[in-house]
Amino acid sequence: MHTVHTGETPDILLQLLSPEGMRLADADLDPWVAEVTGADLAALYQDMVVVRRIDAEATALQRQGELGLWPPLLGQEAAQIGSGRALRADDFVFSSYRENAVAWCRGVAPTDILRVWRGTAQSGWDPLVYRMATPSIIIGAQTLHATGWAMGARFDGADSVAVAYFGDGATSEGDVSEALVFAASFQAPVVFFCQNNHWAISEPVGLQTRFGIAGRAPGFGIPSLRIDGNDILAVMAATRLALNRARTGGGPTFIEAVTYRMGPHTTADDPTRYRPAAELEEWAKKDPILRLRRLLDSLGLFTPELESETQALADATAAELRAGCIGLPDPEPLTVLANVYATPHAGVDRQRAEYAAYLASFEPTGGKV
Repeated sequence: MHTVHTGETPDILLQLLSPEGMRLADADLDPWVAEVTGADLAALYQDMVVVRRIDAEATALQRQGELGLWPPLLGQEAAQIGSGRALRADDFVFSSYRENAVAWCRGVAPTDILRVWRGTAQSGWDPLVYRMATPSIIIGAQTLHATGWAMGARFDGADSVAVAYFGDGATSEGDVSEALVFAASFQAPVVFFCQNNHWAISEPVGLQTRFGIAGRAPGFGIPSLRIDGNDILAVMAATRLALNRARTGGGPTFIEAVTYRMGPHTTADDPTRYRPAAELEEWAKKDPILRLRRLLDSLGLFTPELESETQALADATAAELRAGCIGLPDPEPLTVLANVYATPHAGVDRQRAEYAAYLASFEPTGGKV
């Protein structure tokens, strides 16, 4: 396994697919994607196109006032689809708020992805059904949740793996360091998947780290991989390698997927105020979807049929997303206090009674409001 141990190696970027769509060789990663067929490549391409369309439609819905907020993933499709499709059904995902493509891979319905952002639910899906926890808004907290779950899985004798997704900015949070300490100490079956998209809101990654992010993990006793996050084959191979290591008692692995956030941090952000236009143009040449399309084309697999089928699937998914979002019913007001605790709690009961009385004060009384 490639590891990062010293200051001499953190800039090494592992690739299996160049930006021009050329297949590259890597002795450590190649075996993990050896069985990937042309049909598999086409399916991965469709996944990325569809989730980009979901992202664009959700952004439009927010701009039109149908969503309160939206965190775009534009440019990070390969990092999320490549890793998401490597997971087993019994693995458990602990994500931040941007991993909507991973939710797609876990089978979450497009409309359910939007429930929280429309403000109609506290969680868009049942975590136990999809094996994906409610996305964490608190930066880095999910790494602790993933490590705890992984420790429990190990104690239970299961070979399921937890995967924690987070961004480069989260690595400055104490929670992440604490999670790495516990994972290393207990050899927990967890994969730490850092999407280094170069910007923690408006601050560049170089501001918070003078050393490569992947180079930090070995200091905790955790081997790491630094991969091209826009290369879907390298992402899938590295994730499979790390998952296998965790399943077979090898403990945690840290993956730094170097990618780029092409859009804003959220729809409340204006990246033109801090991001150089030339940088955006340079990263546009490394587009993950274009890269895979070029590979498919070189193999004679990017056919008119594949293109039309993919476009139709993206259109249908976008239409489902829009209709589902607008059709979401408003929740009953008192449900905001549901599921706060697993068992009855006197404090919540008191708050519910007070809120019910407040709501009742707006009801018509004696013909008057």
